[in-house]
Amino acid sequence: LRLDEDWDNFFTKIDYRPFDKRHIFYTDKMVDWGRPEVMRHMVEQNVALCIGRQFSVIGSDNYDIVFVSDSIVDFNLYRRGGELVFPLYLYPDTTKEDLFSGSASGEKEANIAPEIFEKLKVVFKKEVTPEQIFYYIYAVLYSNTYRTKYAEFLKIDFPRIPFTKDYKLFIKLGELGKELADLHLLKSSKLNKPITKFPVDGSSEVEKVNYESVGTSRDLSLHGIVYINKEQYFEPVPEEVWNYHIGGYQVCHKWLKDRKGRKLTLEERETYCKIVTALHHTIELQKQIDELYDGVEG
Repeated sequence: LRLDEDWDNFFTKIDYRPFDKRHIFYTDKMVDWGRPEVMRHMVEQNVALCIGRQFSVIGSDNYDIVFVSDSIVDFNLYRRGGELVFPLYLYPDTTKEDLFSGSASGEKEANIAPEIFEKLKVVFKKEVTPEQIFYYIYAVLYSNTYRTKYAEFLKIDFPRIPFTKDYKLFIKLGELGKELADLHLLKSSKLNKPITKFPVDGSSEVEKVNYESVGTSRDLSLHGIVYINKEQYFEPVPEEVWNYHIGGYQVCHKWLKDRKGRKLTLEERETYCKIVTALHHTIELQKQIDELYDGVEG
């Protein structure tokens, strides 16, 4: 590393677990199994579907091995690992072996088979964009109706995507998928108004993560308090949000558990409030997607 004049170019971010982005020094001098053939596309401006195969392997009761990323991704994004990363765009090779420098020739290309565009153009009588296809797929994969209907198949193989013949439905589902992705990337404007707070000053050290139900409220269904120590907590946290799983992980518990023994920074406290809010809106969006999904295969 001392011989590499560009060593400080290798710092980047990685999706370590759902909603848990970390910093990494990404070079083959430090990282085994770096998968540069895929991850080189993710150090550019991009988004990717992170999809697991055989959800039964991770111990989930239902299909929840779908997430979105705009950075490189850890192999164990999901419990017991094994997700595959599908970038929306593929970038041309650069003139250097590392991923952070060198010039590239040519344009990025959509990582979608050309026949998909051709078939949709025939059906819709309109051109569709790679982004519209990407976010439509994301919406379908977050449909509880879809997940339940194909549960047995999804236990053993990759998902298959049904495409609607209704252009307006295609666009609407794509819009909902985009909303979902923005929430999961913590980029949605909805996160500017978090539904939970961290109201008590103190050490902010995560000593023991504990959830206590406190009843119902007018605005939220059954909700509770997430304690990180005896005095400090996040409130309110809806019970369905606390129990929400992605990739075999109980997201709200896992995120705090991985920080046990540490003091949460202001940024981390704000991020946790955003995660709770994102999952709350995710649940609401899934209901909207389910209301539309019957029209996909109808």
